[in-house]
Amino acid sequence: MQLGSLVGERFCFPDVKSLVIFVLYFSAFVLHGILVTASRKADNTYPYNTVTVVMITEIFKLMVATLIYVKDNSFQEVLRVIAKDKKVLLLYLVPASLYCLYNNLQFVNLAVYDPTTYYLLLQFRVVTTGIVFQVLFKKTLSRMQWLSLLLLTIGCVVKQIKHDTHMRDVVSFGGQSLSLHLNANLLHILLQVFCSCFAGVYTEFLLKGEKTSHVPLMMQNVFMYLDSIICNMCVLAYTGDLLSAFTTESINSILQPTVILVTLNQTAIGIITSLFLKSLNSILKTFASALELMFTAVLCWYIFGIPVDVFTFIAIVIVCLATFLYSLNPVVNPAPSTRQTKDSDTTLASKQNGVGV
Repeated sequence: MQLGSLVGERFCFPDVKSLVIFVLYFSAFVLHGILVTASRKADNTYPYNTVTVVMITEIFKLMVATLIYVKDNSFQEVLRVIAKDKKVLLLYLVPASLYCLYNNLQFVNLAVYDPTTYYLLLQFRVVTTGIVFQVLFKKTLSRMQWLSLLLLTIGCVVKQIKHDTHMRDVVSFGGQSLSLHLNANLLHILLQVFCSCFAGVYTEFLLKGEKTSHVPLMMQNVFMYLDSIICNMCVLAYTGDLLSAFTTESINSILQPTVILVTLNQTAIGIITSLFLKSLNSILKTFASALELMFTAVLCWYIFGIPVDVFTFIAIVIVCLATFLYSLNPVVNPAPSTRQTKDSDTTLASKQNGVGV
């Protein structure tokens, strides 16, 4: 497939920059699942405080977003925008709290599921994302778009058939406690699905909304990361780890090569996601996540020896078909024209779309 067949107003990507952001986005997520799995111990626990890792990642994101903005502005301008747009800062508490929960649940769920199964289960968010996208942006999805979303969900169910059958056999011998444990794991996945859906769509709504579009893109990122740091501090305080998370032993456990790579990759994901939502939309974001499945399955088989069984293969085929059907009739939701001409940071972000990668 030629690059030109994917780029243009009538196709999936409006320009080459959007295509590059798309590729960087799902590549970073594939790497994330592999790195987090590699950072686990043999008993599937983490030798470090995962909440601390999430918070340090948010600090790195804040530093990167601030540096990008002050490249063409002063640090005093950063403080001025924060003081002037306190209401927008408060609005970002909603997606920041959802992303805080989402980021921490990633570690919880990747300790239970292998990366391929984890990403497949997360695809249950597609229908929810489609409904919320339709309500917030008042865009009616076509039958082809709904068919592609339905197929994508079916692909997730197919992958889970063998896993569910195996778990039922285990539960029959393990008793009720294991059954409750299984339900708790699925509940964590569903909660992460909810957070992913509403945080992504709500962030896109803020990035492209009339009442918030006057705030430069990178300053909106600054707002998000400031709020995220506060949310993670609250989580540490709630779990009683606020002081112990920053001891010498805790810091040393984080300064391991794999954990550092997890942090840097998560930082890149945060920046790329904001560029993704600015250039594209949440539905295409969901399908980028679906494409992670193919690469994750192959790489996990090669690196960790996790087999690609017939259910996984069928699920991947269905997901690819759903992606192809979507590409025939993609959702188009351009940003307001006033934002495109007024927001100088959009141009800056375009030049810096590889930052942190």
